[in-house]
Amino acid sequence: MPIIVKLDDLLHARRMTLSELSDRVGITLANLSILKTGKAKAIRFSTLNALCRELDCRPGDLLDHVPGDEEADDETDA
Repeated sequence: MPIIVKLDDLLHARRMTLSELSDRVGITLANLSILKTGKAKAIRFSTLNALCRELDCRPGDLLDHVPGDEEADDETDA
């Protein structure tokens, strides 16, 4: 997948648990876990805003783009 979620790195740097972040942003632990493991297909801007607010970061700190074969990714999802 060409989009990488760096939530683990930010949590570690902030010495915060996923449960604590879940409580702070009002997002279920299950949904944060899906995001953290890179299994999420999308993220709402409101969610991204809440994460950036609580982690004191910018969207680019949380998400990274790794060039790759995006068509191959789409075919594996089918």
